[in-house]
Amino acid sequence: MRGRERELATLHGALESARSGRGASLIVLGEPGMGRTTLLDAVAARDFRVLETCGVESEADLPGAGLHRLLTPVVDLVPGLPPAHAEALRPVADGTGPAADRLGLFVAVHRLLGELAGAGPVLCRADDVHRMDRISVAALTFAARRLAGAPILVVLTADAPDDLLAGIPVLRLDALDPVASRQVLADQIPHGLPEDLADDLVELAAGNPLALIELAAALTAEQLSGEAPGPESLPPGSRLRAELRGRFRRLSVEARRLVMLAVVDDRLDTGTVVRAAAEAGVDLAALDEATSAGLVRLDGERVELPTPLVRSTLYAEASLAQRRAAHALLTRVLDPEREPLRWTWQRVAMATEPPHRMADQLDAAAGAARQTGDYLASSRAYHRAAALTTQPEAKALRLIAAATDYSLAGRVRPARALLREARPLASSRDVRGLVDLLHGEIELRDGPPMLAKAALLSAATELAGAHRTLAVSALMLAAEASCLAGNYQHYVEVADRAAGLRRPDEPPATRLMFDHLAGMAATYAGRHAEAVEPLRRVVHSAESAGDPMPAIWASEAAYTLGDAVLAQELATRAVGAARAQRFAVLLPWACVYLSMSALLHDRHITAMSSSLEGIRVGRALGQENSVISHLTILALLAALLGDRETTLFRMQAAAPGARQRGLGRPSALSSWAVACADLANDRPADAMDRLRLLAAGTGYMHPAIRAMAAPHFVEAAVRCGEHAKAAQALETFDSWATATGSTPRLAQSHRCHALLAGDSAAAEEHFREAIRLHRSANAALELAKTELFYAHQLRRSRQPRAARDHLRDALKIFQQYEADLWAERTRTELRAAGESVPRILPRTKTALTPQQEQIAHLVAEGATNREIAAQLVVSPRTVDHHLRNIFAKLGIRSRVELAALFR
Repeated sequence: MRGRERELATLHGALESARSGRGASLIVLGEPGMGRTTLLDAVAARDFRVLETCGVESEADLPGAGLHRLLTPVVDLVPGLPPAHAEALRPVADGTGPAADRLGLFVAVHRLLGELAGAGPVLCRADDVHRMDRISVAALTFAARRLAGAPILVVLTADAPDDLLAGIPVLRLDALDPVASRQVLADQIPHGLPEDLADDLVELAAGNPLALIELAAALTAEQLSGEAPGPESLPPGSRLRAELRGRFRRLSVEARRLVMLAVVDDRLDTGTVVRAAAEAGVDLAALDEATSAGLVRLDGERVELPTPLVRSTLYAEASLAQRRAAHALLTRVLDPEREPLRWTWQRVAMATEPPHRMADQLDAAAGAARQTGDYLASSRAYHRAAALTTQPEAKALRLIAAATDYSLAGRVRPARALLREARPLASSRDVRGLVDLLHGEIELRDGPPMLAKAALLSAATELAGAHRTLAVSALMLAAEASCLAGNYQHYVEVADRAAGLRRPDEPPATRLMFDHLAGMAATYAGRHAEAVEPLRRVVHSAESAGDPMPAIWASEAAYTLGDAVLAQELATRAVGAARAQRFAVLLPWACVYLSMSALLHDRHITAMSSSLEGIRVGRALGQENSVISHLTILALLAALLGDRETTLFRMQAAAPGARQRGLGRPSALSSWAVACADLANDRPADAMDRLRLLAAGTGYMHPAIRAMAAPHFVEAAVRCGEHAKAAQALETFDSWATATGSTPRLAQSHRCHALLAGDSAAAEEHFREAIRLHRSANAALELAKTELFYAHQLRRSRQPRAARDHLRDALKIFQQYEADLWAERTRTELRAAGESVPRILPRTKTALTPQQEQIAHLVAEGATNREIAAQLVVSPRTVDHHLRNIFAKLGIRSRVELAALFR
């Protein structure tokens, strides 16, 4: 029952409905192995009388067999029914077959269940009705549709929809998600599995719990220890494999031939099937037969198997003759000019030429696929070419090519496995360096950053001779790994190492990397004035570059310089280039800088959209480190709006991975986020405690986030009466803001000076300058906060009229940003300043905040609160809160009205 909480809740709700006299029925649909029977067994209640039956394939041709099994325990009640009903049921109960009057039989079954319900609630369970005789299924579903007002629950299970089941609510068992799949594996092997093996099993099982159980049970000691590769298909004695084998063998010869085409070609399309059927003289009706059996499905023009598990199982079950016949047929109907990789793959699979020639053909076809951005196809071709290569160094290079393209396709696990295979084959420094470089890149995106740094430094050493540009790139990534780990002292050490390699005549691309390392290292060391010039050169060098990587580095440089607009423009360019040039692997990283630069000047919707995309793409590409980074950015976004619940929800989603991998930067960002939420919730002491380790003078860790968080530390310290500590933190922030000339940061600096100055004239001067700079930077949310703080001082200085002017402006901004807590604080100040606060509830779509409008559109598209919560990374309760506000603003009362308004 791992991962079946929703399904169990639905079944328990149906039980409760039946118990209270409101009859219920349910059909549980799911592929073999999805746990239909296990779920049915979970539907039990001691206060229910239980009738059970199940479909048996050998009895499917015996009319009434399923009903006979169901009614056997209560056959003694049949004579007590009205004569017509007893007469209709007697042949079934006696085993002589159902009466000719089908309606009479169906009504009699319904009447019998009703009689039983008179003595207490009844639970009728029928498993595998797809294997049951049609008369029994029709009788059960007839009764199931007529249970209103009776304490009866009818639950049936089947593997696919059926016309006889129409009209009964459906509970579909979908594949388990990776988390639940891992829980199933942990139940089977409590002492744990190697991470890569567990990942392989989860991928192979495709969310099928029985497959997970059977795969785990069949693991050998060598596989558990990592000495042997994991399984590629279900074990021979598997129940699920037997089920799939039976389905396949029950097909006609023609249908089996078409299924085998999909087994050996994972890119099969309807056009190829039509040509293959004509070539082999196969009636296309055989494709419908295979589809009805659940072994093939049509998705537009694609003809595919339901899961990789079905493919691997049928391939293992097929005879050598069946496989070769399918390969041969495809080579005859595929066009080698238009689809060279598919055609080459089929020829190689037939093994009709010398291995080295086939390897060369695959290598060439893989290169062509790589040029089109089809990295999954190219990776598989390079991998197969490597398997056919005997010379160690050449084999290693092809394994590296395959691993590279697997990584670009988001298949991190096979990429790691191939690098492990390539390492002992690499005899030259160049090849060893390439292995370490790719290994470091993968770990940087989806592993412990300090492990990535070690591999990248090794790569830089190995590649420094013949591949100097690659060596510098490795140092850049090693520095990024140090930054991600939160160890900026190591960043400076890597930058110093890179500086020793610099030459006077560097080409532009290499010069940009050296300048970036020098500028960021100076920033992290607190030498802000020294950092400005190299960072400006980075921005200037990358402004005309079309590749995503220089734009990413330049965006970070512009962000460090405090130019939020330029940083966002460069990050947007990097995102666009990553999409256009099929460098999706860089997209989550580019989105980090897009989100952070957008936050710098209060473009919250841009930041949210960017990070949500970063999470979606990062998960698809196996880049968990990027996902964690974006979760913490979203936590900070919620914190700046004062939404503590969402802040903690997102932070808790990121925290386990950040701890496990040693991601210091996201952990520090999370601390900053929670501190911001504490400040908004009037908990300055808690905020100060969280920010204390990030404050000035506490060590070398997290200087970048320490600097960015300084204004919030100052606010917390002032409110706690710790003016000396506030001044110390502000001194460091001032040096950064002054050196870069960043308008948003200078505005925050003046606000901090105003808070420290108290009620003096100097405070007013600082507040006014901060407001001017906020407006110049178009930083609306920070402007509203500054106006709120200024108004508080004006009110205390007995200037309520001036205070009210600022408070009205602040309230409008907070409402626009849906910063409810800040808006309430502003209303409180307004009331204290002597003004009543009207409650304005506009009733047009334009009255919604951007986030409310996003939620409204998702509701209109039919998404549930839980689905919306998952998409926006908030709790379902938060979605419910937003919906209530949306309904109030629009003057509506239901999701139906909302959907109608937004269609």
